[in-house]
Order: sequence, then C-alpha cells, then structure tokens
Amino acid sequence: MEGRNQYIVSEFVLLGLSHSEDIQVLLFIIFLMFYLLIVLGNIVIMVLITTDHNLHSPMYFFLANLSFVDMWLSSVTTPKMIADVLRENKTISFAGCMSQVFFAHCIGAGEMVLLVVMAYDRYVAICKPLHYLTIMNLKRCVGLVLTSWTIGFVHTLSQLVAVLQLPLCGPMEIDSFFCDIPLVINLACMDSNDLDTLVNADCGVVIVTCFILLLISYTYILFTVQRSSNSGASKALSTCSSHITVVMIFFVPCIFIYVWPLNITWLDKFLAVFYSVFAPLLNPAIYTLRNKEMRNSMKRLKSYFINNKVASEDTLNKMEGGNQSVVSEFVLLGLAHSQNLQLFLFMMFLMIYVLALSGNSIVMFLIATDHNLHSPMYFFLANLSFVDMWLSSVTTPKMISDFLREPKIISFAGCMCQVFFDHCVGAVEMMMLVVMAYDRYVAICKPLHYFTIMNLKRCTALVLTSWTISFVHAMSQLLAVVHLPLCGHMEIDSFFCDIPLIIKLSCTDYHDLDIYMNANCGVVVVSCFILLLISYTYILITVPQSSKAGASKALSTCSAHITVVMIFFVPCIFIYVWPLNIIWLDKFLAVFYTLIAPLLNPAIYTLRNKEMKNAIKKLKSYFRKHKENT
Repeated sequence: MEGRNQYIVSEFVLLGLSHSEDIQVLLFIIFLMFYLLIVLGNIVIMVLITTDHNLHSPMYFFLANLSFVDMWLSSVTTPKMIADVLRENKTISFAGCMSQVFFAHCIGAGEMVLLVVMAYDRYVAICKPLHYLTIMNLKRCVGLVLTSWTIGFVHTLSQLVAVLQLPLCGPMEIDSFFCDIPLVINLACMDSNDLDTLVNADCGVVIVTCFILLLISYTYILFTVQRSSNSGASKALSTCSSHITVVMIFFVPCIFIYVWPLNITWLDKFLAVFYSVFAPLLNPAIYTLRNKEMRNSMKRLKSYFINNKVASEDTLNKMEGGNQSVVSEFVLLGLAHSQNLQLFLFMMFLMIYVLALSGNSIVMFLIATDHNLHSPMYFFLANLSFVDMWLSSVTTPKMISDFLREPKIISFAGCMCQVFFDHCVGAVEMMMLVVMAYDRYVAICKPLHYFTIMNLKRCTALVLTSWTISFVHAMSQLLAVVHLPLCGHMEIDSFFCDIPLIIKLSCTDYHDLDIYMNANCGVVVVSCFILLLISYTYILITVPQSSKAGASKALSTCSAHITVVMIFFVPCIFIYVWPLNIIWLDKFLAVFYTLIAPLLNPAIYTLRNKEMKNAIKKLKSYFRKHKENT
C-alpha cells in the first residue's frame, strides 16, 4: 500500500536547535509561549473582522485570511518542535516528514501570493478609489484567495513529486527542527546538485516573482500618494506601512534560505524560526497596534463586555445590602493607561500566567508520580508549587481581563476576597519557605536523624501549621478593614486590592490603622526572614565540615532555596516594611511577587535540581517507550 521509498526509510532524526538540556527547557517555555500567542492573536483578529460590520471590507477580508494562514503556517512545524524539545530522540516518520514539506510549502507560498493580493487591493483603493468597490467585489476577492491557495498547492506538489521517490541512504539525520526539501535532498544516494538547484530555483521563482509584484504595487502607490491630499496621503501611508512591514518580515528570511547561494546551517535555522514562528506572531500585533479601525473594533468589543458587566452589577447591587449598599465597587487604575501598552501587557501576562500554572503543575505531577521524589524535601516543594499556583491565581486572572476593560471595576466582595486570599496564601508561602529551610537544616546538620525527625506526621503538621497561622493573620487583616467607613472617589491605584490602598479611602484619620496593618504584615515578613537567615547560617557553618561531595550537594540544593527566598521576600519587605511609598515601584514589586516569583520557582527547582531533571528524563523516556510500543 505504501511506496517503495517508505519501506527503505521509515523515519528521520531531527537534530533540532540545541543539544544543551538547560537550553532546551528554556526553548520549550519560549516557543510554547509564542505559539499560544500566535494562535490567540490570529483568532482575535478573525473574530473581530467576522463580528464587526465596520470591518466587512475587502482589505479586512484578506487580513482575516492572512491570519488564518499565519495560524496554520506556525502549526505545521511549531507543535512538533515544542514536543521534540522534551525528547531525547527527535524522530519523525517518513509520512510525517513529507506532510511537513507539503504543508510548509503550500501554506508558505499561499501566504506570499496573499500578500501580493493585499498589495493589489491597496493599489486599487489608493490609485482607483472611485472604482474600488466595483473592482474588489466579493466574487473577485474570493477568486483571488482561491487563486493564492491554488498556486500554493501546484507549487508544493511540484516540489513534493521531485523528492518523494528519491533514493535515500546514510544516516537519516536532518540538521534542523523540521523537514524541508533541501535538507532531504542532501540525504540522497545520488548526485543531488542538479535537483537541489532545480528545487531552489522553483522556490526562488515563486519568492522573487511575488516580491517583484509587491515592489511594483507599492511603487505605484507611493507615486499616487505624492499627488494626493495631505490627509489622504497620511492615511494611505499609515495603512501601507503595516503591509510593507509584514512583507519584509516574511520575505527577507525566505529569500535568504531559498535564493541566497551560501548555506550556513545556524543562520538557516534562525531564519526558519523567524518566518515560521516570529512572523505569524508579529503580524497580529502590527495590524492591531498600527491600524486605527482594528483598534476601534477592539474598543467596541471591550465596550460591549463592559456594558453587559455593568448591567449585571446594577441588578446584583439592588439585591445586596450591608456595606455594599454604601460602597458597591472600586475602580482599579491598573498598570498603564496607554491602550497599545495594555494590549502588550495583556499578551505578556497571559503568557506568563499560563506558564506559571503549567510549570507548577508539572512540578506537582513529577513529585506525585516519581517514587524517587517521595521525600520530605519534595513533599514541601509540591506544597510550595500548589501555593505558588494559587498565589498567582488570586490577582492575575482579574488583572489580565481588566486590560480589555474600561473602567476596571471590582465589587466590594471581590475586593475583600482578594485581600483575604492574597494575605493568606502569601503568608503560607513565607511559612512554607521557613519550613523548607528547617528541612534543609535537619538534612545537613543532623543527617543521621533526618528521617526520624522529618517523618510524615511532622511534615503534615508543619504544612497545616503554615496554613493555620496564615489564616489567622489574614483574618486579623480583613476584620480591620471590612467595616471601615469609606468615602470619596473609590479609586485604587493598583491592579488589585490591598489593605494599605483601601485604608487610604477611609473617611477617618487612618494613620494609626495604617501603621498597625503594616506592622502586622511586617512582623510576619521580618520574622520569617530572620528564621530563614538563622537556618541558612547554621547550614553554611555546618557545610565546610562535611566531605567535598556532601558540601557540594548541600550548597547546590540550598542555593535553589535561597534564590527562591530572595525572589519572594525582597519585594514583600519593600512593600510592607519600607517606609517610603513609591506607587510605580509598589506596582512593579507586586507584579514580581504575585506573578514572576510563581513562574521562576518551578524553573529554578527543575533547572538547578539534579533529581528533578532525572525525573523529567524518566518521564520523557516513559512517553517515548509508550509511543514506540504503540
């Protein structure tokens, strides 16, 4: 049923982007983040164009198609690349390799032709504005899109036929992260120079032809713009600048890969990553940040959700009593007022939050499933990951959703919940870090009695004690402000509710209460920090007396703990203990300890901990064997 070549060559080995394990973990995080943003960004553009009647024009019809193509162009190679980062043997079947070749060239060529079509659309709109809607009618627009797909299909089919029955021999290794025709041709048993030239010439003709047509279109546009009015010229240049930026981002890497005569492996890899990952990521950002109609469409979408939310809250407020009848909601001023910056922060923080959840979930999963990690230290680490995951979830989802809202409002009940859980979970994390320091102290200073002292009963009790102390601390904070008389503008200059910010809205003299609340928090923060210093001082005194191997292992383990301690405690000390109040610094530090710290903790414990890295290897090996058996 399969061709002769498939029996001879069943799979290829992809050498990927890097052989360093630490760099591979970093690349996994980066490319997973980028891929999520690509899919999200392009879906947002398609949804906006589909739902907003003001965007039902030829230009946005083509833009929606470009977003669709971008999303699938990145999906041809990126998911496989991300999965391969966690695999030792990066193999791909012959059929999978040929599929990558087919779809990468088909979708890539389709995108080039589509960019030419968009340039033609701009040419007609600017050079023949009175006949624009007549020329670019729906039938012609659909015909042009189908033509771009047809040309892409014919081009890729001519490429695929040339290599499908090619006799291959030698080590089936492809020095890249995906299959491409020039790399497959290099594995041929015959002299492949002529075929390589033919294939590159085929690609070169498509790329250079499209690029020349684009240059012609934009040259005509620029000549026409010079003769237009200032306002018309400004709008035309603004629209075309977005198109030209996208064209340069996509075409320049392709020209270097398929037309440039020199073959530099690392440069080809970088350029392939650029046009298959970065170009689909930058396109939605360029068209939303630099396009007035797209920005207006996003405003209308935000306004729609805000109106629905306000209507729902008005209904709820009529049904609620108590303190909410006086103060029903607060306005959060957030991190930035610039709309473009808010869109950037939305994408960045969404990406970081997803990574924080994923990283901490992986740590908990590894510790739960690997019997070699069933020890007190990893029991506490799993609890720390659980706490980190919830600490970021107290404020981050609200902050992310608020980037798409104006105004950024939070109900009184929601505000009090943020206050309670932020202080409760934050205090738990501090206590857990103290417990982990005590665990390391016992392991290093009293190694013979370690498992006797740190038995399961004591470990569980220490975790429950952390939660109990934190609950009492959070309740004492909450009770002091929940019935506080508030007046004036209910504006909180932050992205979440915190006690010092609420106290400032009090109708009474709040100076004494502010000191009390900060002292309460300060006692918890400073006490935990002092206990940590004592534990690690004892450890550092004991370590030099150990053997070199033991000392090295102890320092390696403790360095990860100390790094996490500094990342979490320093921002908290500056916010609650430092007497100066600098709003922008408090916002930055709050973001750092509620979002960045929960993201960095799993990375630190996996990249700097040998046992965790071994657990990841075993998990990868398990999935690889399971795949081979399947």
